Amino acid sequence: MVSPLLLGIDTGGTYTDAVLFREHEGVIAKAKSLTTRHDLSEGISGAVDATLAKSGIRPEEIAMVSLSTTLATNALVEGQGGRATLVMIGFGPDDIARGGLSEALGTDPVIFLPGGHDVHGNETPLDMTPLDEALPTLGPSVSSFAIAGYFAVRNPAHEIRVRDRIRELSHKPVTCSHELSSKLGGPRRALTTLLNARLVSIIDRLIGSTEDFLEKSGIHAPLMVVRGDGALMSSAEARLRPIETILSGPAASLVGAHYLTGLDEAVISDIGGTTTDVAVLQGGRPKLAPDGANVGGHETMVEAVALRTFGLGGDSEVHFDDRGLEAKITLGPRRLLPLSLLAATYGDSVLSALDLQLRATHAGRHNGRFAVRISMDETSGEGLQPPEQALLARLGSAPVALNALLTMNSQKAVLDRLVGRGLVQLSGITPSDALHVLGRQDQWSVEAARLGLAIATRRKNGAGREIAASAEGLAGQIVDRLTRQSAEVVLSACLAEDGAEAIDPPVSLVVDRALKRTPGIAGFSIALDRPLVGLGASAPVYYPAIADMLGAEPVIPGDADVANAIGAVVGHIRVVVVVTVTSPEDGMYIVAGAGETVTMVGEARALDAARNRAAAAARDKAGQEGAGDILISLEEDIAAPEVEGARKLVEARITATATGRPRMTRLQR
Repeated sequence: MVSPLLLGIDTGGTYTDAVLFREHEGVIAKAKSLTTRHDLSEGISGAVDATLAKSGIRPEEIAMVSLSTTLATNALVEGQGGRATLVMIGFGPDDIARGGLSEALGTDPVIFLPGGHDVHGNETPLDMTPLDEALPTLGPSVSSFAIAGYFAVRNPAHEIRVRDRIRELSHKPVTCSHELSSKLGGPRRALTTLLNARLVSIIDRLIGSTEDFLEKSGIHAPLMVVRGDGALMSSAEARLRPIETILSGPAASLVGAHYLTGLDEAVISDIGGTTTDVAVLQGGRPKLAPDGANVGGHETMVEAVALRTFGLGGDSEVHFDDRGLEAKITLGPRRLLPLSLLAATYGDSVLSALDLQLRATHAGRHNGRFAVRISMDETSGEGLQPPEQALLARLGSAPVALNALLTMNSQKAVLDRLVGRGLVQLSGITPSDALHVLGRQDQWSVEAARLGLAIATRRKNGAGREIAASAEGLAGQIVDRLTRQSAEVVLSACLAEDGAEAIDPPVSLVVDRALKRTPGIAGFSIALDRPLVGLGASAPVYYPAIADMLGAEPVIPGDADVANAIGAVVGHIRVVVVVTVTSPEDGMYIVAGAGETVTMVGEARALDAARNRAAAAARDKAGQEGAGDILISLEEDIAAPEVEGARKLVEARITATATGRPRMTRLQR
């Protein structure tokens, strides 16, 4: 029997990848399409259609689709999302100042309700009067609601009652904190719930448009989404808990790296167009952040991969410091549209402008730079100041050279604000252009890349000499700089894992001597204790040299360019349920979590009840997520110290983990 045919999709910052995959055959076909930020489904359509065309596979043969996405991560980093009302049960205004909740809340409304529970699940009476008074006017002004109750993880009854009331009166999406985390720490749980509520509409649109595309394409298969810990969840659950998809893309790349290499212990570095993500593979699984994911400065309670992201990629901005006797090159953190891609998209007008700049007697201040308006929507300029509106109006559907656009020095700051708002994108030379000049990439316009780098070589250093003798010479310097900066970011991540964050590789003289292998009486060297796995389309170009610089074994798998999409389809559904047992008085035990809070007599009886409840809830939840052949494992953390010679149970946490592969629509014969 032939194994099921799976479709994996990954939406990255520059490209959307698609792979057709069978477990016993591996990748059958793969394709890339430029990510369309205004409508991600267009990029998905381009990648999937190209993959199907290459393979000759009929759409109806696909048994499962799995999606990894950067959408939730980018939304949090960029401060995007719907307006949400936060309902705090049993908390006071002072609690808003804790856990970063005040900063995250901003101007969104908050309602305080008397109520909540204590550590044993006993309630303080709930009063929903403030909610009833606020809903008629507040409901229409927000897109969703977030509810956080005091000790709701021990007894969620008040959160459930408030949720039901809101649904009855407003019909808006509602997120409860006990649905997202079983950990104590009310303000951080409230923060996580608030962010989830804001993301509901964003992820709902992505999943909806993806499902519409699949339906139109004749792909009638379940849609899964990669969570931030690398596990899979159903699209229906992702709509309810979109916060769990933060760091989805990097998590998928780690799962894909493990599948492609078979390595259980490795450092994984994934270079994209905008960023480089570095993480550690330990025991065959992505290492998870112990305190939850930190995204966009928000300390969430979401279980996700322990990841460090650096603003360094193939499309990083190239900076020249020409004040010294030798010009210095640095890269990032901002992403530019490569000149080679700009010319491939907009044609001869870009090449003509670059040629004129190269042949000009005097170099313009902004030579080799262009601005492109991202959206022509009339509403995109709302909220802008007059100078910003005026500059935006001068940008049409074609790129404009900055020399022509910026007629006054003050306009540079105005343009930067438009870029920050996501309304305009800048284009200039990048490492991707350098690779085109060196003949290592050719998917875009080689001529535009060569012209852009030739223009840049005319810059003078402090000694009055041109910074490079040729476009090829400058391209080599840019590639060397990306290699060095990549080695520094990988080393930074590894040192942080070792607890040695105080060593800063970019400024450390010792690290500099070790990376350069500088000879001397005191010799320094660096080595990683495990292989360095390079992922990303440009990984084969860069990572052998990066690994050599770090004294590591380089591993670049054959399908490194689509590791994220592969990770999206080879992952498992994984559900974790926590049930707690506490003892408010001798002989009496309270079992809380995954159902109604109950009181029992006898510790052994209470622990058995907690184990059975946790296992049953995990199995049921995994089944709802779409898992088949479910396996259950139990872990117990029991705090029971000796007090005056007698054992006293403080708390027992019973954790049940259910895992299984997603159920497919059909098996291929």
